Amino acid sequence: MRRRHWIIAAALPLVLSACDRSGTNAEQAPSRSLEEIREVGTLSVITRNAPTTWYIDRDGEPTGPEHDLVESFAESIGVTVEYKRRDTVAAALDAVENGEGDLAAAGLTRTEARRDRFRFGPAYQPVTQQVVCRRDNVQPESVEDLIGLDIEVIADSSYVERLEALKADGHPDLAWRTNAEVDTERLLRKVWEREIDCTVADSTIVDINRRYFPELIAPFNLSSEQQLGWVMPQARDDLASAVEDWLAEFRDSGQLEDLRERYYGFFALFDYVDTSVYIRRIRERFPQYDAFFREAAEQYDLPYMLLAAQGYQESHWNAAARSPTGVRGIMMLTQNTARAMGVENRLDARQSIFGGAKYLARMKQRFVPEVTEPDRTWLALAAYNVGRAHMHDAQTLARKQGLDPHRWGDIKKVLPLLADPAYYNDLKYGYARGTEPVRYVRRIREYQHILANQVD
Repeated sequence: MRRRHWIIAAALPLVLSACDRSGTNAEQAPSRSLEEIREVGTLSVITRNAPTTWYIDRDGEPTGPEHDLVESFAESIGVTVEYKRRDTVAAALDAVENGEGDLAAAGLTRTEARRDRFRFGPAYQPVTQQVVCRRDNVQPESVEDLIGLDIEVIADSSYVERLEALKADGHPDLAWRTNAEVDTERLLRKVWEREIDCTVADSTIVDINRRYFPELIAPFNLSSEQQLGWVMPQARDDLASAVEDWLAEFRDSGQLEDLRERYYGFFALFDYVDTSVYIRRIRERFPQYDAFFREAAEQYDLPYMLLAAQGYQESHWNAAARSPTGVRGIMMLTQNTARAMGVENRLDARQSIFGGAKYLARMKQRFVPEVTEPDRTWLALAAYNVGRAHMHDAQTLARKQGLDPHRWGDIKKVLPLLADPAYYNDLKYGYARGTEPVRYVRRIREYQHILANQVD
């Protein structure tokens, strides 16, 4: 099995570091009005190929948080989208300034220096700048501890702005290098490879990349919370107003929350030991079961990586796994479930995987048509873990609380209440450890995300 270097991916919050050229107002090339964009029927968007913006998924389709936001906005004004990729955020900003696109959607931090240069759309995502180092190299705990370290950050960035402010405010010996040729992800890899001591990255970029480079740590925040926004030419009040109207409706309808859940809902706490062990087992243990997961996923119309990730969550890919509660095998099937799925030997890896896949597919079929993907998959996984009866109670409770029983983002809010007598005493099936299915789904999504970038 060949390990693949990270270049694209799906999960956290919508971000990339915000690059900017320090300086004054520059003369911008003529830009198109909203009316002209509608007449032509195409919105020209500058973006980057990165996990937090725009990328091509395993099926060859464009996706990503910024992609989904842009597509929704374009639909609201009745046009299609033409994407123009740039290698760095600084290049994306230059492209807007040069009239090469109508707006830039590339995880851009709203800074004062940028406001002199561009018009920002409304804020849609908070981020925090973090110092990033390797845990077995250096572990600074303050700005003072950074003095003397080999620090490299991307050029013309909000990171540079922050470092310059700190240098002027009581840390005159603070020093760093800038790099105009690479993005933040590449610098994180340089830290991991011990080529440099530390860099600075937005919190969401760190959340994603620590899943592939678990030795990375973020010992402290370099900034307070900042906000991301789309960038447009200064003169485009009309386009900015349309973006503001659309985003307000997008947020109020719950779609922004849904989008964050889709891409980042599984990035919560980071477990260095668990992630390190998982990556090792992908190399050492997974190959002997890979074909079984692929075959079972194809037979039952399930995502292959999802099924494999579920198998790891259940047993750590241990075909002989047993628990005191009586579940057995890679997919940890109960005797009753195994019998219903036609599994004769739960400790037979192939039988267990096919039985688990069949059961998961059955869970997916037991929800009403109003439950759409990806919520159908997340609800089915939760039902696999806690049982369909308790999921029925959770949906009932969601309705009582004015939440949507068909959305995972709402169901995961009420599931923990199944352990509270103030709630479960009034429900048909009573007590359940409702926190467990929430954690179960989150871990599977995280394992799937990591696996997709370790396996060809």
